[in-house]
Amino acid sequence: MNAFSEVDRRSEARSQRPEVGGRRSEIGGVKTGESGPPSSVTGCLTLRVALLTGGGDKPYALGMAEALTSVGIFVDFIGSDDLSVPEVVTNSRMNFLNLRGDQRPDVSPFAKAWRVLKYYAKLISYAATAQPKLFHLLWNNKFELFDRTALMAYYKLLGKKIVFTAHNVNAGKRDLNDSWLNRLSLKIQYQLLDHIFVHTDAMKSELVSEFQIPERKVSVIPFGINNTVAKTTLSREEARQQLGIDPKDNTMLFFGNIAPYKGLEYLVDAFAQLVGRDRSYRLLIVGRPKGDVTYWRFVEEKMIAADVRDRVIQKIEYVPDEETELYFKAADVLVLPYTRVFQSGVLFLGYSFGLPAIAADVGNLREEIIEGETGFVFKPQDSSDLASKIEAYFNSELFSNLETHRAEIKAYANERYSWDRIAAIITGVYSALREHGGDRPVGYRASSGFGDS
Repeated sequence: MNAFSEVDRRSEARSQRPEVGGRRSEIGGVKTGESGPPSSVTGCLTLRVALLTGGGDKPYALGMAEALTSVGIFVDFIGSDDLSVPEVVTNSRMNFLNLRGDQRPDVSPFAKAWRVLKYYAKLISYAATAQPKLFHLLWNNKFELFDRTALMAYYKLLGKKIVFTAHNVNAGKRDLNDSWLNRLSLKIQYQLLDHIFVHTDAMKSELVSEFQIPERKVSVIPFGINNTVAKTTLSREEARQQLGIDPKDNTMLFFGNIAPYKGLEYLVDAFAQLVGRDRSYRLLIVGRPKGDVTYWRFVEEKMIAADVRDRVIQKIEYVPDEETELYFKAADVLVLPYTRVFQSGVLFLGYSFGLPAIAADVGNLREEIIEGETGFVFKPQDSSDLASKIEAYFNSELFSNLETHRAEIKAYANERYSWDRIAAIITGVYSALREHGGDRPVGYRASSGFGDS
């Protein structure tokens, strides 16, 4: 482990920073210790929570549910067909409610509208009779304006305490389609919530400064490691053989939604520079366009103009969990050329496979990468600097000893982004809300409140 001694040292130091969890967190205006078993903090043997998933984001929803039930919390898991998996339906502390049902995209617009309306009717009915007094929203549903306003007000009228994991504080701002109505509806939702979880200090600062949310109502939690994607004995060589990649090719991976804020055009420009000097470079582009295909067509035209299409392997569609490992095992490095993000779930997915990353210096990405040990960082929207960092990576010890480093990165990520850490913070907030509405210390049990005795 000599090569990773710096990772160990910096990991220990980072675990003291606000977003990681091995420290004291402000909850409801009080400093709350997070050491010790979460169950002793919450009295969670009698605590029941409704986890509203929005029907998607399977890795995060399953990770959260398993983390909560592992410390004794009983969960009403509001999901969909996609989330009806053995680890949910066989968990004795989980009550799986498939309110969302089928979400296949290959149906008529009428069928889509009808199933969304049926879902909202079921959700409203459930909320009226639900045992849990605490609702934890992981994502809003299809009609975000309704969810942020009328549905939130309905939950509050029912006397529910509501917490929300804000994966994006204002996605409209990120996607360059922000509006006064979007900001107003966000402000209404954030003001009505009892507590908000975010993934970075910058996200917390945006909530405080732009939406006037008191700091005590916001907690920073790590982005949980993705443990749901299948990991088989498939080897790098076998993965490359399936994709038709030469064993000696220097292979980069772009994975996930294809949208303007992802900066894929900068990666294509950098890739063209590299291929012009060395034809052993390969690029995997795996994901589907978010929204219309205009941006993807723009990227395609750049590849054609640069004459690099023959060095690019494309899978422009949704990739199910069981196929994901093929691309992460075939690749030598993950590239995140983003222009506007706070955080990236794709980075942590890559880490779960032990794959190093080269990321733009935006949002919190620099804080998540240890230079030379888990990856490299480049200047955002700078194709030349990206090309330089890619070359530096393929000339580094990190790449030359990649198989050893993959194991070390996986171990590092499983510790730093563990769901146990996340559960410790979240159950502390649950307890504060259950006992005193978030305004008093949480280090003791009580026999009333949200408990289902």
